[in-house]
Amino acid sequence: MTMPSRMPEPYGQGGGANLADILERVLDKGIVIAGDIRINLLDIELLTIKLRLIVASVDKAKEMGIDWWEDDPALSSGARRKELARENAELRAQVAELEQGTAERRTVERGKSEQSSPEPSKAKQSKTEHSKTEQSKTARSKSEEST
Repeated sequence: MTMPSRMPEPYGQGGGANLADILERVLDKGIVIAGDIRINLLDIELLTIKLRLIVASVDKAKEMGIDWWEDDPALSSGARRKELARENAELRAQVAELEQGTAERRTVERGKSEQSSPEPSKAKQSKTEHSKTEQSKTARSKSEEST
């Protein structure tokens, strides 16, 4: 008793092509399917859909200049790393800019404090002069009282 095979025999031994051969040919050469769908109602265009489909192998697509998946962070880990490196560089530049601004503010504040530091010594001098004036007034008043 013979068991029937589960895989069907190809149509004709030398004439027909099986699905694998067709797929290999399509991926090797590439195929473009283009079409437009328009929905009109009483000569008023309601919807237009433009379809463009390219079926090709990755190598053939690269030959045609199509490589958008290499730069898409959602599809490529290399693109994701590039995106993260770019973002990291931007953040480092912002931090350096902020640190530079903080350093400049500190320098300005130091300059202001150095400028304001002689003022307290002037204030001390004026206090000393004031107390001398008070002492001289007191001495005058005592001398006037004694005369």
